Amino acid sequence: MSNDEKRGDSLSRDDRDMIDEFIGAEPLRADEALSVPEDELGPTAGSADNKDREEERDALMSESDEEFVDRADVIGEGARWFAGWCLRFLIVCAALFVAFTALGKVWAGLLPVLLALIVATVLGPPAAFLIRHKWPDALAAIVSLLGAIGIVSGVIALIAPTVRAQLPTLKDQFTQGILELQNLVQGPPFNVKDEQLLDLLDEATSWLQERSGDIANTVFQGISVVGSATITLVVMLVLTFFFIKDGRHFLPWLRSIAGRRLGWHLTEVLTRSWNTLGGFIRTQAVVSMIDAVFIGLGLWLLDVPLALVIAVITFFAGFIPIVGAFTAGFIAVVVALVANGFTTAILALVLIIVVQQVEGNILSPMLQSKAMNLHAAIVLLSVTLGGTLFGITGAFLAVPVAAVLAVWLRYLGDLTDLRTGDKTAADIQFATEAGSISGLRTEAAGKAMRDHLMALRLGGGSKDDESGAADGTVAAPAGNDATGAGSAASAAARANASSSSSDEGPTTRAFNRITSAVTERFRKR
Repeated sequence: MSNDEKRGDSLSRDDRDMIDEFIGAEPLRADEALSVPEDELGPTAGSADNKDREEERDALMSESDEEFVDRADVIGEGARWFAGWCLRFLIVCAALFVAFTALGKVWAGLLPVLLALIVATVLGPPAAFLIRHKWPDALAAIVSLLGAIGIVSGVIALIAPTVRAQLPTLKDQFTQGILELQNLVQGPPFNVKDEQLLDLLDEATSWLQERSGDIANTVFQGISVVGSATITLVVMLVLTFFFIKDGRHFLPWLRSIAGRRLGWHLTEVLTRSWNTLGGFIRTQAVVSMIDAVFIGLGLWLLDVPLALVIAVITFFAGFIPIVGAFTAGFIAVVVALVANGFTTAILALVLIIVVQQVEGNILSPMLQSKAMNLHAAIVLLSVTLGGTLFGITGAFLAVPVAAVLAVWLRYLGDLTDLRTGDKTAADIQFATEAGSISGLRTEAAGKAMRDHLMALRLGGGSKDDESGAADGTVAAPAGNDATGAGSAASAAARANASSSSSDEGPTTRAFNRITSAVTERFRKR
């Protein structure tokens, strides 16, 4: 406060009145003053309202000192994020296009490999059983492969005499059925005359003659397809033999190439994929068996000849999507039409359509989703997409390919959960000893990372503090008591982090004991 202000404050009331009279400003009398509304009067000094306003003003002034985030910066950050993900999406689409193009170029060589892997998942367990009983690898593979071929050949040999015995009867019934069909169309309500039948026959003959070239090309294409299928079958059998014989040596070789850490992960995920493929084949066999039983039983109740033969054909055709079911159904309807007439053929057609629709849209997606841990809708969409892109083969391979992709993604999700602490290694069912060890290591690495980040978050992370924590000393900071207490807590957290890192030896020994326990458990299994 200045000297003038001090002097002004020291003036008495009489002195101020004298000054007012000297300058012509007399004090205003109370009766001459205008009344002011109470709500317009400002807060008096020291009132609660005045303190609240002062605190609000101080808060606004302190906020004005902080750096505000501009709206344009927020919009720009969102635009950059969206543009980045759009670029990633375009890169993924380009990679998929290149992959599909390359797949089309090597499809002829890749198809027998995929089929051999699927067959090897079925024949692998019998071969492994023989190998455990001291059989040589090559002999066990040959016996398993020849055993499968023998089972298929034996089934064909069992139904062949039945077909041969009923062929003459079917021939006579076929002739009789044609005559009955002719009488049917000539009677009411069709009333087709002989001349009209001859005209229809002539038109059909002319149509065939006009398209003889297309028919010949189709026949040649069919012969080419049969030849390619034969070559694919032979290559598949050879590859199946090698996969069964040398399959158990593949994972150790892969670990020697990829290294221990990556090799353990590959061992786990490839074993899961192998088990998934085996589940697909077993599920497909169950579905085909159900189709064969219900269709064969229905044809037997309709008194259709060769019901057992048609049931066997339905079982084997069930492994070939779309075409297999169509072929088996066509054979059943034709036999029913020739042997029992038009009404029985219609009933057989209705039976086959109902069974195949229930199997294709309900039973098969449900069983395959349980066997391969996939949703039924994913199974159905996979078959549709595979059939649209790659035809019959794509429809057959769509489900196992989708299941294998799901296995890989699920394993990556398990590793992420172990890193983040959402799961522990005990919560995950590993398929191999290597997977259990990798899970424990991943869990330990995730815990160490989280502890390190927590220590940095609590302790600040300056170099001086880190060096002090490493030496085991904590410098007491200057300042008020609250700041000193907070810094002391941070220093204590850093000291705890340092002490936890110094216990690396016992932690490593404990981890080694856990690894040994897991190894012993898998060895006993």
